[in-house]
Amino acid sequence: MGFLDNIILGFQVVMDPINLLFCFIGVLTGTLVGVLPGIGPLGAIALLLPATLRSTPTASIIMLAGVYYGAMYGGSTTSILVNIPGESASVVTCLDGYQMARKGRAGPALAIAAWGSFIAGTLSIIGLMLVGVPLANAALSFGPPEYFSLMCAGLIVVAFLVQGSMLKAIMMALVGLLIGSVGLDLVTGLPKFTFGIDELADGVGIGPTAMGLFGIAEVLVNLEQRFEGREVFKTKIDRLWPSLKDWKASIWAIGRGSAIGFFLGILPGGGAVLASFVSYAAEKKLSKHPERFGTGEIEGVAGPESANNAGTGGSLIPLFSLGIPATPTMALLFSMFLIHGIQPGPLFIKTYPNIFWGLVASMYLGNLLLLILNLPLVGIWVKVLKIPYRILFPLIILFCLIGAYSLNNSTVDIFVMILFGIVGYLMRKFGYEGPPLILAFVLGPIMEQALRQSLLISKGSFMIFVTRPISAITLIIAGLLLLSTVFPYMKKRRIKYKDLKED
Repeated sequence: MGFLDNIILGFQVVMDPINLLFCFIGVLTGTLVGVLPGIGPLGAIALLLPATLRSTPTASIIMLAGVYYGAMYGGSTTSILVNIPGESASVVTCLDGYQMARKGRAGPALAIAAWGSFIAGTLSIIGLMLVGVPLANAALSFGPPEYFSLMCAGLIVVAFLVQGSMLKAIMMALVGLLIGSVGLDLVTGLPKFTFGIDELADGVGIGPTAMGLFGIAEVLVNLEQRFEGREVFKTKIDRLWPSLKDWKASIWAIGRGSAIGFFLGILPGGGAVLASFVSYAAEKKLSKHPERFGTGEIEGVAGPESANNAGTGGSLIPLFSLGIPATPTMALLFSMFLIHGIQPGPLFIKTYPNIFWGLVASMYLGNLLLLILNLPLVGIWVKVLKIPYRILFPLIILFCLIGAYSLNNSTVDIFVMILFGIVGYLMRKFGYEGPPLILAFVLGPIMEQALRQSLLISKGSFMIFVTRPISAITLIIAGLLLLSTVFPYMKKRRIKYKDLKED
């Protein structure tokens, strides 16, 4: 099939009434999730995983992807009007977006955020089509050793890019690998770490684990905060169309943000959050008046909002082409495919062209729907922001309980979710981050399988990982990244020991 034939196939798939409905539900839910601070796309997708069991894989991925990029749109609303990011990728938007609102320019800020998101989202979809298929064809030459090395490097890069301690991130990744090893052994068929619980023979469920770490834990953390005092900034929201001057100031920021977001989205651990920070830093660096940033510069809204939306398209490329989720959200999408018996990877696009091209077409349509929905419905989103959290949080917990039980109709999944909810809460209190754990948890079984297959091919010799060029280069890069964080830590300890010795 040619390129044009694939595009036509994609629109034929998405024009199915069920797929259209799921696309609308996804982007609407995503916008709502982005507007409500404290939930985020990761928690929302974890909550919606059980709902995909009764639908087709195509409709499921269309809906969950819609939640993901829809949340990027919605997050700008709270950042601009309340100075509270609806999700982590909109943190940077608060800096100039809220100041624009205080100056009576909330309308242009919201408008350029929506248009920048639409343009960047469209460009990232084009990039997904152009890069995804060739990369998948190149990945067909990858064997088990290359996959094992690539996943090792991916986990180290994810730990390298976390905001907190690198050591803690590596610890969480190791815990995730341990949890992922629960279940039946791939070779012997004997149970591992099940503690005699039959329900754990298939492993710990990704749904209950994710809902606990990112849903229940989020509620418990937010219960400590006082949200009742938050108020939407009282300003008249008008001129929901950027002026010519605004477009002139923003157009290059949108272009640069789109490029930065797309390429950082492809990298493991990159994604929308890192893209938005890098884009803001780039705009400030390139500006003739960097001192104005933080006082209401429209480039400070256009760049990051474009970058975080472009990052969503970029992060789908390693998932579909290599079968490697680059971010925790992609890990949940990866799990959704596994639930439906589909293995993402180099053969995915050729084996399931209707799913891939249907998703691409749905993203075109979804971005257009978001543009149509967001600007006229700003007044409704403002009212949604005023929902008391004492009402919202119990509903989130109820949905988590129903979702965890409905996965396998098992009370064990409920206990798993509650356990990881408590663990996730304690992790946040002590500065441990969840994304490395969930990524390692999802990748663990695949890494183990690749390791076992490699050792079977080499008859037990670990030299197979260094004698194959791609595998060796990947491991060298991973090792250098790891050493780049260990050396400063050791140097700091040595200086501290020297000071204590002198005292």
